[in-house]
Amino acid sequence: MKLALHAKTAVVTGASRGIGLATVRLLREEGVRVVGAARTVTPELAASGAVAVAADLSTAAGVADLARAARAELGGVDLLVNNVGGGDAESGVTGFLDTDDAQWARSLDLNLMSAVRLTRAVLPDLVERRGAVVNVSSVCSRLPATGPVAYSAAKAALGAVTKSLAEEFGPRGVRVNTVSPGPTRTAVWEDPADFGGKVAEAAGVGHAELLDALPARFGLTTGRMTEAREVASVIVFLLSEAAGNVTGADYVVDGGMVKTV
Repeated sequence: MKLALHAKTAVVTGASRGIGLATVRLLREEGVRVVGAARTVTPELAASGAVAVAADLSTAAGVADLARAARAELGGVDLLVNNVGGGDAESGVTGFLDTDDAQWARSLDLNLMSAVRLTRAVLPDLVERRGAVVNVSSVCSRLPATGPVAYSAAKAALGAVTKSLAEEFGPRGVRVNTVSPGPTRTAVWEDPADFGGKVAEAAGVGHAELLDALPARFGLTTGRMTEAREVASVIVFLLSEAAGNVTGADYVVDGGMVKTV
């Protein structure tokens, strides 16, 4: 499906792997000029056709560096995908009393403030070009018991910020939406050293056993995890004029995990 994005420019964060990398690749297929940002530039990102920028987006300085690089490379930003997030593997599977102030700060900086800071930095371009933003949230914003408390809270806050931005800047032509994936087949779950490995360890089961049982354990109606490209397809749709009157919405891509209306 061609979405008439070929003349557009985009910035995608968390672009080195998973949903971010899949989004970069889909945008490139649509002819979009893309700056892909990540703390570490992977060979896959370098080969994607995007301009790769290494930046630590959990810091204000890293966001400012990315915004400057994007303007220099693209001349202006039409589309923004705030995808960077996570950080769970570093802290492990922790409850409220085990989550200290430093962990809260790290999670909020990475999962919320990176999007706040970068959106603020490129909003003049987005207003001028009547652009679009997609913030990648999580089903944890709706089902907080499924994720570490600080991560879930940060993603819920991101959803609230998205609504506020959509309301404030919609009359000026900027659309802002969220996409909330459920368990997705990326390194976050499939790498034994990442979050999925920590969950398996906490549950006292093998990593492969956890992945096999995950669809049933999480109530995935489809019986399988989501693929990164499936999430990316929804992101790219929301960036396009095919979704030209969609703003302030949250698109859940979770295989039926969220059961509430």
